[in-house]
Amino acid sequence: MSEQEFLPLEVSIPNEAGWPKKTLDELCSLISRGTAPVYVEGSSVLAIGQRCVTTSRFAPEFARPHADRAMRNVLRPESGDVLLNSTGTGTIGRSVVFDHDGAFIVDGHVTVFRPRAEAADGRWLNAVLRTPWGQSHLERFCYAGSTNQLELSRKPVKASALPVPTVQEQQGIAQILDIFDTAIRETEALIDKLKAVKQGLLHDLLTRGIDANSQLRPPQCEAPQLYKESPLGWIPREWDIEPIINLTSNSAIGPFGSDLVASDYRDSGVPVIFVRDVKPDQLVWKSNVFVSASKAQTLAAHEVRAGDVVATKMGLPPCVAAVYPESMPCGIVTADIVCLRPCTDRIRPDWMSIFINFSAVAKQVEQITAGVTRPKVTLRDVRDLLIGLPPIKEQERVLDRLTAMQSRIQIEEALYEKLTAEKVGLMNDLLTGRVRVTPLLESMQQAAAQTEA
Repeated sequence: MSEQEFLPLEVSIPNEAGWPKKTLDELCSLISRGTAPVYVEGSSVLAIGQRCVTTSRFAPEFARPHADRAMRNVLRPESGDVLLNSTGTGTIGRSVVFDHDGAFIVDGHVTVFRPRAEAADGRWLNAVLRTPWGQSHLERFCYAGSTNQLELSRKPVKASALPVPTVQEQQGIAQILDIFDTAIRETEALIDKLKAVKQGLLHDLLTRGIDANSQLRPPQCEAPQLYKESPLGWIPREWDIEPIINLTSNSAIGPFGSDLVASDYRDSGVPVIFVRDVKPDQLVWKSNVFVSASKAQTLAAHEVRAGDVVATKMGLPPCVAAVYPESMPCGIVTADIVCLRPCTDRIRPDWMSIFINFSAVAKQVEQITAGVTRPKVTLRDVRDLLIGLPPIKEQERVLDRLTAMQSRIQIEEALYEKLTAEKVGLMNDLLTGRVRVTPLLESMQQAAAQTEA
């Protein structure tokens, strides 16, 4: 390949500040791929490969041990280097800034960009490469290598030119993006922590419940007098065990065969619910498939409405359940969905959904599908599943506790989405020069000082 095949070599990033253009070769003292590692167990030297360069961070946990004796002609990354995935479908073009302690080398799937201190800041360069403009530019230089794996051609990448602010302004841009990255990482970590807490709370609530004083009962080992044995193990004495069929006024599956076929589908009308729409405790309707009102009328026996519980007959695993939400109009379920209509004077729909997704029911499903290549349950199987049944007031207390925890998670998830969107907007403004970094930094510092005061 010649460079002429890739002309023009300029990154088509808007340059509203009129910054001078420089090539990546001018900005970096080194642009080079690593070499094939010599893998051994127990070595202190780690080889950085594709999996270490993620969409958000450098992941050293995926680095593999490389032989200490084979250290000639290897490429060792330095703090501030930019690591770019240069081969592979789906991972090519990912980049991160290397800033990690320990002995590392880079393998042949990763290219190292080493910015010249007087010309470029690695954090700024990494941000440019990760923009839509940078990614589109890199895609132009991908070709099928000797093993038919996509590879990034280094020569045109080195010759690629982009608008370059001063190093001082680059560092200011990086500083602002770092602030957002830190906030995003902290929010993400908090979300993960809250989800883990919710899982622990869920287990406790579905095995111990909440007593009349709104307190979680002590464990069975500490207060055996509060519990009794059951087919599901130890449960609170106030609870019953019932098969689902005793707790529903109606249970049905979707239509079979020619009763509902692809030619019946429309772009509007009555929604059709598929297995892919059912997530644990949440129906996320993404099928966007409808049938006409007249067709839905002929399939009235398979109608699903707000407050019904839908469970999947197949999948990995099968019998995933969710409550059909109030926000959805009445729909029609397909053949691989079981629709359950709870007797709401005995069981709340959310309690039924949560308990079907709980390990006590999952174990029953595993016994039903044991030894089967494609796990699947029947309508009769679902009707016979045993559920722990507290008094209705206790169900409500448990659901209130879980709702409060889920609301906290949703607040943090909304903050995460907001921070991510703000960062993308700022990157577009700062990396194109539409907004200059110095006044923005000053305003952020003033706002922080006022907050502290």
